[in-house]
Amino acid sequence: MPHRIVFSDIDGTLLNSERELSELTISEIKRIKNTIPVVLISSRMPDAMNHLQEELDIKNQPMICYNGGLILVDQKPVHSTFISPDIIEELDTFNKDKKFHISLYHNNDWFVPEMDFWANREANNTKVNPVVKPTQHVVQEWKAHNKGAHKIMCMGEESYIDQAYTFLEDSFKETLHLYRSKPTYIEIAHKSISKLTAIEILLDSYFKIPISDAVAFGDNYNDIAMLQAVGTGVAVANAKPETLQVANVITLSGKENGVATYIQKNIL
Repeated sequence: MPHRIVFSDIDGTLLNSERELSELTISEIKRIKNTIPVVLISSRMPDAMNHLQEELDIKNQPMICYNGGLILVDQKPVHSTFISPDIIEELDTFNKDKKFHISLYHNNDWFVPEMDFWANREANNTKVNPVVKPTQHVVQEWKAHNKGAHKIMCMGEESYIDQAYTFLEDSFKETLHLYRSKPTYIEIAHKSISKLTAIEILLDSYFKIPISDAVAFGDNYNDIAMLQAVGTGVAVANAKPETLQVANVITLSGKENGVATYIQKNIL
C-alpha cells in the first residue's frame, strides 16, 4: 500500500519512556513532513499537543483532539462534537460525595474542581495546567453559551471508578462512549465520534486522499477502528492484544521508537 499520509496516536505510541519525543522520532518525521502529511490524533486537548507539533515542525498540519471530538485546521475548529451539560450535571449529582475526580474539557479549556492528586498527575503528564472551578459553575456557564464537554475524565480509586462506569453505562449507553484507559480512569466522549470518523472527515474534505493510502499508528482499544480502516494499520509492540490482532504490521514498542523505525524503513 502507498503511504501518502500518516496518522499517529501519541500516548503509548509516539512518546518514549520519559513521555517525550525522541531525537529519532523528531528527525524521521521532519524528514518526510514536506512530502507526506503527518497528523497527530489523540484523546488529548489541543494545548497538550501543540508543543509536540512544534517539536516536529508540523504546526501547519491539522490536529485531531479528544479522540475525534474536535478537529483543528490552521488552529481553528472545523468539526466539534460535545457532551451535553445536562449529562455532566447528572454525573456530578451521582458523585455528590466526591468519591472520584471529574475533569471537564472544551477545546483548550480544562476545568477541575480542585488541584488534587489526579489533577496534578494529569497536569504533569500533559504539560498543561487546569483552571480550578466547581463543576456546577462550569455546567451553568456552558448551558448559557451552548457549549459542552469534548471530553470528561473520571479518575479515582478503582472501586469508585467501577461504580461510575456502571452508572454511566446504565444511564447513557446510547449517547456516550466510555473508554477505560486504566482501571483508575474513564475517558468519556460522545458516542457519534471516534478517531476513525475524524480521519474520514479530514481525508474527504481537506486532503482528498483515499483511506487506503493512509498509514496509522496506535496502541490502545480506541485505535482499533482506525487501524482496521486505513490501508496500513501499524501497532506498536506494547499495544493491547486486541489492537495487535487487527494490525497489518507490528513495529517496535513506543519506548523503542516503533513509529520512527517503521517510517525509517518504509517511507522513503
